[in-house]
Amino acid sequence: MPWLFLIASLIGLWFTVNAFRPVRHNRIFFAQSFFAAWLTTEMAGHHLLWQGVMTVVFIAAGALDAWAGWVALAVTAVSWVGLAVLVVQGQRAALQVEGALGDLLAVDPPPGIPWIHLVLPFRMKRKGVHRDRDVEFARAGGRVLRLDVYRPSTPPAAGQRRPAVLQIHGGGWVIGDKREQGIPLLGHLAANGWVGFNANYRLSPAATWPDHLVDLKRAVAWIREHADEYDVDPDFIAVTGGSAGGHLTALVSLTANDPRYQPGFEDADTSVQAAAPFYGVYDWTNRQGMAHPDMLRLFLEPWVMKAFYADEPEKFQDASPIDCVGPDAPPFFVLHGDQDTLAPVEDARLFVERLRAVSEAPVIYAELKGAHHAFDLFVSARAKPVIESVERFFTAVHERAGGAGPPIPEADIETGGPGDDKAEVVRAL
Repeated sequence: MPWLFLIASLIGLWFTVNAFRPVRHNRIFFAQSFFAAWLTTEMAGHHLLWQGVMTVVFIAAGALDAWAGWVALAVTAVSWVGLAVLVVQGQRAALQVEGALGDLLAVDPPPGIPWIHLVLPFRMKRKGVHRDRDVEFARAGGRVLRLDVYRPSTPPAAGQRRPAVLQIHGGGWVIGDKREQGIPLLGHLAANGWVGFNANYRLSPAATWPDHLVDLKRAVAWIREHADEYDVDPDFIAVTGGSAGGHLTALVSLTANDPRYQPGFEDADTSVQAAAPFYGVYDWTNRQGMAHPDMLRLFLEPWVMKAFYADEPEKFQDASPIDCVGPDAPPFFVLHGDQDTLAPVEDARLFVERLRAVSEAPVIYAELKGAHHAFDLFVSARAKPVIESVERFFTAVHERAGGAGPPIPEADIETGGPGDDKAEVVRAL
């Protein structure tokens, strides 16, 4: 029993240490290290709980009858200290995002995170939300492209139009789906008077860049074309997304009405009025040498771009948000974790620096201490204040643009569309 306790405590310590120092460039351990670090960081309270239960069980079984058990107890104590630091870092996310937003917001910051939510699920504001599933918005490359709509279940006041937001899922441009990402954010936005559109787009290797961007510009144009149907203000569309979705969020925002990416709909208005990319990929050239060494050679070149950087560097530069910044960019709220091993934080910093140098609109940057990639996929102590801050950012920009709307009355959540399942939606939100 003492030796089993020691082995279990060493495993627990590895999870904790890996959360602080994840593997960045080793091919063999990169993926395992990322997933372990992500889950440990965003569920540090849960790790404290299971390690505590484990310790009690082992001690009750006589694990301290030998020296190995005492060593295991010391190892576990070290792990607890590290997990406690992770818990504090997660709770401080609220201060970090509010500090970044600064004077842009004319509202008080949200209250702190109750300690009980370190191990129990959060519940974001979600009442009064209706979802329409699998609405067709385009056909391209032999595929029907669909989106889900999240909107307040109560109709707006006479003559009122609601602001819209396009959510773009991540997945490295090769996987991902609208059913998997952005759900907590869209539910929270819809509960606060927004209309959210969670869109799919063509994926590689079947799709070749810039097919992904073209599809999302079609989504923006479609939202404007159907503004009356969804009571949307066509003059205010925001965009958000994480990882590859963060990359596409930035490019949708920075290439408004660019005919290169609007074949057959060159005259459509594809501008957006605010952007909030999460842990985005901002450089496809790896100019700072911070990305995984295989990303360009083994992934982007053969799978996504289907071209060689050495032969056609301009294609990779055109796909890099760092090289697309300009004075007409909309207000940006860039969010990134300083421990991100998939999308280097150094590239996010350079993107913000270059965008601030030329943009005439606000460029806000929140670098979250201890956060890894995909920190918002479920509502954790870090994700909850981040989601709320994005809603306040979008709302502040919308209000400065002259928009406003009444509060949405709370009601039971509704769902729509063929095959919808109410319980599934409630769990997702």
